[in-house]
Amino acid sequence: MTETVNPQDAGPSSEDLAEIERKYEEGAATREVTPIAYNVLRVIALVFALYHFITAGFGLPADHWHMGWHLSGLFILTYAFYPVFKTKSLFSLQPSRMRIGNIPVYDLIFMLFGVAASLYVGMAWRGIPLLGIEEQTFRMGNPNKFDIFFGLVLIFLVLDIARRTLGWVLPLIICVFMSYALFGPHFPGLLQHPGVKFNTFVSSMYFPQEGIFGVTLWVVSTIVFHFVLFGVIAQRTGLGQLFIDNATILAGRYTGGPAKVSVISSAFFGTISGSSVANTVSTGALTIPNMKRLGYPGHFAGGVEAASSAGGQITPPIMGAAAFIMAEFLEVPYTTIVIAAIFPALLHYVGVFSVVHLMARKLNLQGMKKEMLPKLGEVWRAGWANIIPLIGLLLVLFSGYTPFMSAFVGISLSVIAGMSRIRQPLTLVYAAAFIAFVLWKYSNGGFALPMTAMLIAGSLIATLNPQERIKIPEMSDAMTLGVKYALAVGAASAAVGIVVGVINTTGVGFRIGYMVTQGAGALASDLYAMISVSGFSLFAVEDLQLFLSLVFIAIACILMGAGIPTTALYIMLVSVAQPALAQLGVPPIASHMFVLYYGVVSEITPPVCTSAYAAAAIANSNPFRTGISAFTLGLGKVVAPMAFVYAPVLLFVSSTGFDFIEFSYTATSCIAGVIALSVAVVGYWLAPMGVFFRILCALAGIIFIAPSIKADIFALAVVAPAVISQLNLRKRATALN
Repeated sequence: MTETVNPQDAGPSSEDLAEIERKYEEGAATREVTPIAYNVLRVIALVFALYHFITAGFGLPADHWHMGWHLSGLFILTYAFYPVFKTKSLFSLQPSRMRIGNIPVYDLIFMLFGVAASLYVGMAWRGIPLLGIEEQTFRMGNPNKFDIFFGLVLIFLVLDIARRTLGWVLPLIICVFMSYALFGPHFPGLLQHPGVKFNTFVSSMYFPQEGIFGVTLWVVSTIVFHFVLFGVIAQRTGLGQLFIDNATILAGRYTGGPAKVSVISSAFFGTISGSSVANTVSTGALTIPNMKRLGYPGHFAGGVEAASSAGGQITPPIMGAAAFIMAEFLEVPYTTIVIAAIFPALLHYVGVFSVVHLMARKLNLQGMKKEMLPKLGEVWRAGWANIIPLIGLLLVLFSGYTPFMSAFVGISLSVIAGMSRIRQPLTLVYAAAFIAFVLWKYSNGGFALPMTAMLIAGSLIATLNPQERIKIPEMSDAMTLGVKYALAVGAASAAVGIVVGVINTTGVGFRIGYMVTQGAGALASDLYAMISVSGFSLFAVEDLQLFLSLVFIAIACILMGAGIPTTALYIMLVSVAQPALAQLGVPPIASHMFVLYYGVVSEITPPVCTSAYAAAAIANSNPFRTGISAFTLGLGKVVAPMAFVYAPVLLFVSSTGFDFIEFSYTATSCIAGVIALSVAVVGYWLAPMGVFFRILCALAGIIFIAPSIKADIFALAVVAPAVISQLNLRKRATALN
């Protein structure tokens, strides 16, 4: 008897997946241009990608020139591909005298002004005597008319490209910050400040080290772009499929197999992809239809994929763009951020995995049949070479070299694994070029002998890849796609630099931080008076104040995250949240991680949850219900930040030090809390669970997250009735059988 498959569960076509990604991924939907214009823009995108690739390996020009070239590329490609408004007609071909290659003349003018404003800083850095422009050092705080003109042009155009790629929310928030800087005397209470003079404001927003040409644009143009490019190329050469196949082999046969495959493959995929939507579409195309065929409701199947894929932004080693900026803000090596993120990411996936397993038990869903599973030997015989680029990238990254050098190595090895074949001698030119580069670095002391030997060995082994070789047009397509993905991130980073400049200029971060801590302190005192009995209370006033401050900041992160990329949201909020958390004694790395995690949570929090909407489109389910499912599945990510703020030892590298015994106890307590919350969400552990016992499990799970002996004993007392009830129900069911 053959198994019948519902056509709706068969999975979307590649065209459907591309359309879903265009709809929900920032930067994926672009204007249709004529073939000639497309070829010209394709060349520009390839030059843009190759410029960043070459400078990553051979050295960066001066910061003002490097960021200027990066911004120029952003302006050209954004104004070429993104219309002034996101209407269907403006994305399609509209032949007209006022359009060149379907690009309106006004967009071409904006493009030219953007390039001029971007390169003016570099051209005028040493002064232009002919125009009466002094060296940049003498113009700081005292801009001339050219500085004012190009500064205003750049501010306006940066806000415009952010609006075109990401929508109105981010530019409007930035405009509020700009208004605060310029009209400070008119704000009430603690928010009042003397105000910033117009010329001073333009100068600080425009010149390097602050504002648009600040750390955010530097990190994106120097590091983030390269890792986005690596992720796209590595996926194109087969690394993404290797992850999915191995996840299927690992988890497919067990209870609720396809859902567990979704969790594991998304965790793997998150190591090379910082985009939640791209992760959702890539892995969800396989896992969501499989989950529906197994019996999972569509909204739950989509929620599993969205929650798992959103974890890609917090999964080491790449962690999306925000982690690189965090390393710059904290002035620590990127490897420190990677190490700190290990346990919190694990806690997130433990939460998703627990809910998936319990739901499968509740619905009595079995694993995938043996014949449906890939064969381990076949998978690795065909795809083993695709893991070499990731190994090379991690090897260089964790050996103390710069992140952009590790990205250069990863991209180079991806190209070799994809395009060089030992049986086709002419294609070995890619491997030969990289080996020559490695030997050159060794000759001038850039690479040590062991690193040189390993990289040469890796490049030679990659040429033995048994898979079909990728041709030059296919590789150029992958690089062009990587550039398109980077446009939205680049626009956001340039625009958010304005927020950072305003916060540094006005000190609004400390003002808001003071207001948050004072408000939380007053509320904590009132709560303490209510819950203390005869002088005894489970929590001190200070604990309550910290908890309430964290809740306020977490809510702000989630609310402000509606439609804003995680990177931009993190930069804005950390500048405000860091002072508040620092006043409460939270270590810097814990406060930065806290904001990053809640920024990612916003991606699966209704009503705006792009990852869940993309998953719902694949699952043919209700988007809002899918978002609710994704949020409940992501409870591990919701509670993890609270845990590592209370117990920084979970981050391994906190300034409070690392103690293995303390870490083991705290980690066990947090995992118990996540599992208790998962039981409450599903309503099943050993047997179906009623509402009252689910509430007890939820309360116990929250208390477990605050790691202390007193809190854990109280949590055990709260959850004990639910555990006893479950054991009795299981015993009765066993006796009946």
